[in-house]
Amino acid sequence: MCGISGFCNYDQDYFVKRPFWEQILTEMRSKLSHRGNDNAGIYLQTHIGLSHARLSIRDIEGGAQPMVRYRHAKSCAIVYNGEIYNTDELIPDLKRAGYTFETTSDTEVILYSYMHYGADFVSRLNGIFAFAIWDEEKEMLLLYRDRAGIKPHFYAIKNGTLLFGSEPKALFVYPEFSPKINFDSLREILAIGPARTSGCGIFEDVREVLPGHYMAYTRLGLQDYPYWDLASAEHTDSYARTVEKTSFLVRDAIRRQMVSDVPVCTFLSGGIDSSIVTAVAADYRKEQGETLNTFSFDFTENDKYFQSNSFQPERDLPYVNIMLARIHTNHTYLECDQSTLVDMLYTAVDAKDMPGMTDVDASLLYFCSLVAKHNKVALTGECADEIFGGYPWFYRKELLERDDFPWSADISARTVFLDDSLCNELQLGEYSYARYQESLARVPLLDGESEEEKKRRQIGYLNIKWFMQTLLDRMDRTSMYSGLEARVPFADHRIMEYVFNVPWEMKYQNGVEKALLRDACADLLPEELLHRKKSPYPKTYHPGYEKLLTERLTAIVNNPNAPIAPLINREKALHFIASHKELGKPWFGQLMAGPQLMAYFIQINYWMEKYHLSI
Repeated sequence: MCGISGFCNYDQDYFVKRPFWEQILTEMRSKLSHRGNDNAGIYLQTHIGLSHARLSIRDIEGGAQPMVRYRHAKSCAIVYNGEIYNTDELIPDLKRAGYTFETTSDTEVILYSYMHYGADFVSRLNGIFAFAIWDEEKEMLLLYRDRAGIKPHFYAIKNGTLLFGSEPKALFVYPEFSPKINFDSLREILAIGPARTSGCGIFEDVREVLPGHYMAYTRLGLQDYPYWDLASAEHTDSYARTVEKTSFLVRDAIRRQMVSDVPVCTFLSGGIDSSIVTAVAADYRKEQGETLNTFSFDFTENDKYFQSNSFQPERDLPYVNIMLARIHTNHTYLECDQSTLVDMLYTAVDAKDMPGMTDVDASLLYFCSLVAKHNKVALTGECADEIFGGYPWFYRKELLERDDFPWSADISARTVFLDDSLCNELQLGEYSYARYQESLARVPLLDGESEEEKKRRQIGYLNIKWFMQTLLDRMDRTSMYSGLEARVPFADHRIMEYVFNVPWEMKYQNGVEKALLRDACADLLPEELLHRKKSPYPKTYHPGYEKLLTERLTAIVNNPNAPIAPLINREKALHFIASHKELGKPWFGQLMAGPQLMAYFIQINYWMEKYHLSI
């Protein structure tokens, strides 16, 4: 993976004061150097500047960027972040068309594909990507993002200049563009967060290329082009055939994503998703005569303090060991203590440029920093729950029937110590519900479906477009902060397209969540794991963690100059801090309960302080 950034202005001549603009490109790249510090490069022409920080995964020696090729004596240049998994299928046609490859990198395949097929070539790609292509002949800058939104791609237009970057922090290097927030920023943070409305960059004037879209910037302005979305279709396969197809798609996606010129590892949580990925990856590595590295995560003294609840019924560690007894890997157990976890709350904001999933982000950030000492590439089990229906809101009646985002329906839990007048002005509940209704209007419904199937389709669409995107943002930022490329085989667009149209009774055979996935991969898993009840990413239940949060948030609340002071009611906040925290009732997702609400406001305060943000 890599970090990309740049700028374009058709009324600007960047060759005037060239050293100055080259320095701006260098500083933009420097802001993203954590995403890849193996190589770096810049490209500056009259109206365009491109910058790249490289993490070398494919063609270590020859894949440097920005990469430039020529057509009709005019340049086409690219900066690219991601991995393309079907290059072997694309190259033969390009060679027959006369293109000569100078490298074995997927970057060159992308650039030649654009030059040969045109702007809509992106639909031919299977991969995770965000890239920018400058076409000198057409005087056009194109911004692309993968179908699922696995790779980030932010942009802004300021005084006729289009800025873009893998992370918002790169945009703020550009002269006269500084971070600011407005009321909609607060609505996103307080009503939607840690999710984000698709395309919203939280900061004022910052947007993000939508998943499955590309954008073209010319002298006429910026145009948005969708090239992919989920579509509804009648499912005619029998259950046996559905299992067979799903089995092929999952295994093919995992094996494709093992492509790399450096060793690939996996995260092994003890759940069925990561165990499936690990089983296929271990077999692939064995065929190469090598042993797969695997890593599991937990918290110090979780064996002592773990509290079973309806969302997280049991610990992961015993199931990690069951899986390791079945397959041979080089396994490393990683743990995070409470003080490290609290300290990493701030680093997680540095990584993401905004508040996030608090200790989930913080712990994953810490774990990825340790994994990065061993491997550059990791495969994860992310996204299976959103696609195959693993969350309780897919099948629990009271959650399924909520008329709002099912993972975040109770706005009162978020506003428990916010200032009342601010809440009235922001209208947080109305804002969240409006985003929900907008999303429902985009769901591709199927004629003749029952009301129940319609609701299931809506839930599936919302999960892929909202909840999955939140987890993908988390995975990208927490891994890339340490230069670790995290891949997500379950988010292969072929899997999403197929499973989206599989009826619920097939996904939930015999009342078992993700039964389709379990049946499709039954031969890969031990019996105990195959029938295990879903359990989400681990979190700490250590009382020391809540104590540290209490101390830090109390200091913030008692500081009248704290950035969040205008947002909160001090008396209400202190009362909440002193009260008992419900650990098993989340206000977002399955993991974010009372302690995480305190951590979230600690992050908001640090974020506002770091970027000098005010209302």
